[in-house]
Amino acid sequence: MSDLVARFRKLWDEIAPIGRDAGSGGYLRYALTEPELRLRAWFRDQAAARDLPVTQDGNGNLFAWWGDPEAGDAVLTGSHFDSVPHGGAYDGPLGIVSAFLAVDALREAGVAPARPLAVGAFVEEEGARFGVPCLGSRLLTGALPVERAALLRDADGVSFAEALGHPPAGARPELLGRFRSFVELHVEQGRALADTAAPVAVASAIWPHGRWRFDFTGEGNHAGTTRMGDRRDPMLTYAFTVLAANKEARLRGAHATVGRVSVAPNATNAIPSRVTGWLDARAAEPETLSGLVEAVRDKAVERARRDGTEVTLTEESATPLVAFDGGLADRLARLLAAPVLPTGAGHDAGVLAGHLPTAMLFVRNPTGISHSPAESATDADCAAGVAALARVLEELTCR
Repeated sequence: MSDLVARFRKLWDEIAPIGRDAGSGGYLRYALTEPELRLRAWFRDQAAARDLPVTQDGNGNLFAWWGDPEAGDAVLTGSHFDSVPHGGAYDGPLGIVSAFLAVDALREAGVAPARPLAVGAFVEEEGARFGVPCLGSRLLTGALPVERAALLRDADGVSFAEALGHPPAGARPELLGRFRSFVELHVEQGRALADTAAPVAVASAIWPHGRWRFDFTGEGNHAGTTRMGDRRDPMLTYAFTVLAANKEARLRGAHATVGRVSVAPNATNAIPSRVTGWLDARAAEPETLSGLVEAVRDKAVERARRDGTEVTLTEESATPLVAFDGGLADRLARLLAAPVLPTGAGHDAGVLAGHLPTAMLFVRNPTGISHSPAESATDADCAAGVAALARVLEELTCR
């Protein structure tokens, strides 16, 4: 294992500086920007060093193949490179680095897969640039119409097609049909493993979750001359809605977060004319999630009536409850003697699970923190993750 720890550290150090912000210590690896493009080039270099031909699906997703890409019945593994603003190092890239190291381990052990193995790198999993999480996997599977993807733009007005260099291809059923299963290794985004002896777990399900945009409109005016009783201030409605979301989520045992806001005209001495806030909501059951969003909307509408403002709600993305293939998850849990955990975080695996047997492995995160520079994993646990992934891939490609 000590040799595997050293190999992990060597490969990890190659990508660790890319996109890291010196001030926060977090990462700015937005999809198809310079740092992420460097990581995609690194992916191609790693594949070439292992004689793995790389293909792309026309949507920005990359696949490095061990075996014939046209043969079918292939096993897919991998994750993503992109980050949230000032995110952690491990969320996404750990699954890709581990996949290449697992290929190395299998080859050194003399394993000859009976079916192809592909290492994948999915584009725009976080949705931090174009606003739709799991954009690449949604396009590949047809979950997101290509027409809608063509309308997506980043904060600078750059379209997804412009960033990609061509219009996205959209659904690729013939490519999906070549895969028999998908296994995504990911850093744990919680502390379920922190106080256990297990460095690796198997996922059971992903909570239903989604993103909703609240647009609050009122009357922009002068902050110093407009009487308090004459104001139609959408910031008040927005602030009330944030508090309502927090309360309603706590009452239901769910999660609600408003972590992004846009204000116009965004001037210190001006009453806003418009405030837009994005709600991230998650719950263990679909009924709880829909009830939460409905309650927040109703409270926002009622508050808008009292404030003399208006509010509209737009669903930007929604993912139903994803129960990973029970037979596959149980099989891998037995193989690894690993615990089984649910997760509230979304992943490309959650999108692909609707089209082929899918499983996830989690590597212990001692801080329990994710989407933050404090996200972490020890080299020893990451090496254990590589070893676990190698065993899983041998099981799935050889039996």
